[in-house]
Amino acid sequence: MSVDDRFSQGPLEDFDLGDLGRDVVAITGPVEDFATDFDHTDPVYAADPFPIWDELRERCPVAHTERYGGAWLPVRHEDVSAIAHDTERFSSRSPLMNNNRPPMDLAPMGIAPPISSDPPFHGDFRRVLLPPFAPKAIQALEPSMVAYCDELLDAMEGRDVVDAAVDYAQHIPVRVITDMLGFPREDADQHREFVHQLLESVNVPMEERWGYIAGLITYLFERVQDHLAEPRDDLTTYLIEAELDGEPMPPETIMGAMALLLLAGIDTTWSAIGASIWHLAGHPEDRERLVAEPELMPFAIEEFLRAYAPVTMARLVKEDMEYAGCPMKAEDWVLLPFPAANRDPEVFDRPDEVLIDRKANRHSAFGLGVHRCLGSNLARTELRIALERWLARYPDFSLADPDAVRWSGGQVRGPRLLPIRVA
Repeated sequence: MSVDDRFSQGPLEDFDLGDLGRDVVAITGPVEDFATDFDHTDPVYAADPFPIWDELRERCPVAHTERYGGAWLPVRHEDVSAIAHDTERFSSRSPLMNNNRPPMDLAPMGIAPPISSDPPFHGDFRRVLLPPFAPKAIQALEPSMVAYCDELLDAMEGRDVVDAAVDYAQHIPVRVITDMLGFPREDADQHREFVHQLLESVNVPMEERWGYIAGLITYLFERVQDHLAEPRDDLTTYLIEAELDGEPMPPETIMGAMALLLLAGIDTTWSAIGASIWHLAGHPEDRERLVAEPELMPFAIEEFLRAYAPVTMARLVKEDMEYAGCPMKAEDWVLLPFPAANRDPEVFDRPDEVLIDRKANRHSAFGLGVHRCLGSNLARTELRIALERWLARYPDFSLADPDAVRWSGGQVRGPRLLPIRVA
């Protein structure tokens, strides 16, 4: 089969609503008790989940809810780590919890490989993606990152108050991933809309979500067609030409990986950048010290990642079983809040304090087990450069209105509105 033959049909040829698995009726409304009715999209949880996790650790370390058709929420590092490493009993085929259970026959590849893949497919495909994310490849991107951060900062000149999320953080990973994939830079707004539609709107009816999914699939198919007509030195052409087990990869594998890079590679990093700036704006002693002692930046980055880890991943229970006294049923969701694991006092000294010179810091911001983020080096580089350029331009800044800060709800937590006074 030639490369062109793989993409000879339309982008949605193999998809219809009947393929999407089992739907459940969405349960919405405010949460009364997070131990028995948690919802990770609840505004209270989005704004400040830390006291919720503290209470659950003492009272009910594995919470449960009937929302999303049944789900569990462990909050201790021990449980989060154990489940993340247990690929025999927990499947990754859909890492985003919503009101639809994708069919079991999607395993072992899942919907967005390799993050949605189970062994042994996961390891084989992850190895395909390693070269583009090797340290030398990421290092080559640094000059363009610096230039773009400075361009964004230049555009904010002359203003007393800027929005560090809207005007700065959200743009940086969009540009980086867009350039890596070889997509048009003018599509940046569309890329951010995909993030909102697919990562944050998990309680909309499945027919509406399918419209979002279809839009993304169609967009990616058009980008592939463009690269087939004009191959270039970028990640999309790399995926089109790559082989898995000696064979060209099918369209669903290629576009699934592209979807993962476009969505997860954007939202996670802009959330980490925004949360770090939010912390420094509210803690002048840390800001002043980091400006005076730039050699602390590597430690500060790891501490920001620990304290404000943006990502919670989901698993699906494979078969009825009991875990830690919890009667888990086949197809129950399990959320793995790596941010909660990073705040566990059994693992971290002074876990609720942000210590920018913390030396021992084996955090799980990039996940645990086989699914540890393969883009961690890229994310660290983006975060470092974004903070270095921001601090060079604005060594003195503060929160313009703490009450106006808005955090995203869902499995990727970060500030969406972040007004900062810079003058």
